[in-house]
Amino acid sequence: MAPRTMGLLCPFCRLATRPSTAPTSLQPITQRFASQYARTKAPRMVLSDRKHVARPSKDGTRKPPRRLVEGPFGGMNQTQFRGRPEPSRRPATKSRSSTTGSSKPDKSDRPHKNERAGFKALKMQRSLTDISYHKRSQIKDEMLSYESFDQFDLLPSVKTGLYEDLLKGMVNVKPTPVQRLAIPAILGQPSRFTPHSDGRHEFLLAAETGSGKTLAYLLPAIHALKLAEAKDPDIQAYKKRVEEERAKEKDGRVKSKFDEPHPTMARPKVVVLVPSAELVDQVGAVAKRLSHAVKFRSEKLSGKQNAEVIERNIYSPRGVDVIVSTPQLLASIADSDPNVLSRVSHLIIDEADSLFDRSFAPLTIDIVNKALPSVEKFVCCSATIPRGLDKFLANQFPDMVRITTPNLHAVPRRVQLGVIDVSKDPYRDNKDLAAADAIYTIGRESSKHEGLEDGEVDVRRVLVFVNERESVQPLAEYLQSKGIDAIALHRDTAAERQTAMLASFTTAEPMTMAAPPAQEEPGSKGRRRLSNVKVIVATDLASRGIDTLAVRHVILYDVPHTTIDFIHRLGRAGRMGRRGRGIVLAGRKDRKDVIAEVKRAMFMGQALI
Repeated sequence: MAPRTMGLLCPFCRLATRPSTAPTSLQPITQRFASQYARTKAPRMVLSDRKHVARPSKDGTRKPPRRLVEGPFGGMNQTQFRGRPEPSRRPATKSRSSTTGSSKPDKSDRPHKNERAGFKALKMQRSLTDISYHKRSQIKDEMLSYESFDQFDLLPSVKTGLYEDLLKGMVNVKPTPVQRLAIPAILGQPSRFTPHSDGRHEFLLAAETGSGKTLAYLLPAIHALKLAEAKDPDIQAYKKRVEEERAKEKDGRVKSKFDEPHPTMARPKVVVLVPSAELVDQVGAVAKRLSHAVKFRSEKLSGKQNAEVIERNIYSPRGVDVIVSTPQLLASIADSDPNVLSRVSHLIIDEADSLFDRSFAPLTIDIVNKALPSVEKFVCCSATIPRGLDKFLANQFPDMVRITTPNLHAVPRRVQLGVIDVSKDPYRDNKDLAAADAIYTIGRESSKHEGLEDGEVDVRRVLVFVNERESVQPLAEYLQSKGIDAIALHRDTAAERQTAMLASFTTAEPMTMAAPPAQEEPGSKGRRRLSNVKVIVATDLASRGIDTLAVRHVILYDVPHTTIDFIHRLGRAGRMGRRGRGIVLAGRKDRKDVIAEVKRAMFMGQALI
């Protein structure tokens, strides 16, 4: 191109037309740089083709990485994507047994106790201690050793009171699982639960609701009471003087003026603590029925009695052998007279999960500490073992023998569970309406089945549980407005009123009435009325230990907060082998996944842990 033409070109075009001075071939240079790059290590943020990116050691081998995908920067310099590691895929640490030679496995090698449970939602609400199913199977084999009360080493008078007073009219009577396990152990008969050490023996009786725990601890206690009475020189001398005075009076020689107090005056040998006045009446009634044949004196102490009656019962010149009381009342008596607990040989804490919680614990522990110096048998009973109670007993009583039944923490399979979704039509989040509709359904089903006589139908007794005390009275009033015979039961209800309310719910006798007419009752002015159903609306006050034999239906107005409340509330139905039904009202804000898992566990017969 001519120079003149070059002057007319732009600078970029001139560069393009300038002859190149570069080498004719770039191949040797490319190969040289490629070989140098291959000998150097990869940049930090580039995935290497090597398995581990690390500096070679002195012996030529490469060290493994210090950590495997841990920490915020643990995922760098990997040859493949591993994602977030699962706990089960982490490399197992070397067990202690492999290094020390011990046969005890390391805790890291053990499977987690929740891996077999299969529950996901309940893990968030689980508050119960775990009982392995291997231990439950072993207990089943132990239960086969006793098929009758006659196999227990009880005194003849105790067996007479059992058969003729408590179990009168029953046929084919057999001990319940907790009675088969607990009675021989407390009596000292050979069993896997019998303590082999001397001194005080401590027991924890844990069995499902309605399993007969009251007899499981009362029969051995009364048996030991009568044995100790026969060996007590003061009592035998007192009985001898009484017989002499009676003989003189019978002969007509002189009128007896014997007024010496009994050695057991205000010095009981058996103390039973329960959390409520209703349970005082219930347990006290069982002890009273046994006392007719066995011949001992039992007294009940509760807030229903005035001060004069309480003082007369404890300080009676005829003495007292068994006391059933609440912690508040007995603790106040022990403060004024510490010697009341000086001769206690059997101390029984019924419903221990309640008496050792924050509300009762100070009073209960105070009574236990004052009575323990003379106690020979210390027994705790409960239908559930919360983790807090399990830890407390393990620390305070490390030698305590734990007697648990195979069905502990499980709602009996004879109790069915139904769920009503209140968020759907026709209720539209109105739980009051859903509860009334469920009760009317129970009443209609009952009216279809006649009673033992023509023209009569059974009266259904239903318990409705709520979580808050403030909801009891409004719900009861709403049900009353719908023609339902409903009453409210809570802490503020008078003690006498509570007893009257529960009287018809705790009896095993069937309640019948004339068949209701098909039309509305005269004078009702168009209002419906359900006359063959009785309802109690209550909090957990009515769910602990009360033997509601007549109840077949339980309605959970509120979903319980914990699995413990599930067990106790549903345990009010289907007691002593009877069938029952529970109904849960589930709203929009309730944990329906928890309800589904409880229902599945009940169907499978599994424990709620």
